[in-house]
Amino acid sequence: MRLGVIVPQGWTGEYDGWEPARAWARTVAVAHEADALGFDSIWLFDHVQTEPVPTDEITFEAFTGLAALAVETARVRLGHLVLCAGYRNPALAAKMIATLDVISGGRAELGIGAGWKEDEFVAYGFGFPPLRERMALLEDSLEIATRMLAGGRATYRGSQALVEDAINVPRGLQEPRIPIL
Repeated sequence: MRLGVIVPQGWTGEYDGWEPARAWARTVAVAHEADALGFDSIWLFDHVQTEPVPTDEITFEAFTGLAALAVETARVRLGHLVLCAGYRNPALAAKMIATLDVISGGRAELGIGAGWKEDEFVAYGFGFPPLRERMALLEDSLEIATRMLAGGRATYRGSQALVEDAINVPRGLQEPRIPIL
């Protein structure tokens, strides 16, 4: 059995009223403890404002958070539960996860989904496409990630996203590629 820990980042209100530096120090401390205790992985949510109701409280962004935690830890795997395909260009997300894999010494996992949190989509200017479009973008994002993480140049034309002769160097350290869930 593998055990992972969702590291606090503020999304569920756990940092309401905290100072940002103190909150980040706690996030790092939890990641250190998970690494030291032998947990297999640490995870961050890909959310940018609190749940269930958006409040003016701390919510650390997941990709930069994991990059920082990659250098703070030694052995735990690192991932998102899960990246929202609609929040980032799929080719950029593939490039970002490949870079995270190198920074972490080959410990990155790519978790990606269609997204569901309408208030975040709208607040951050992504609109809120119908489920069918979000699922189509997820399909395109998975195909783009798979191609870009395989090495060589990636070309793909989907209904929602495309890449043409896209270079992804470095592609990550893991073989045959970074795991996708």
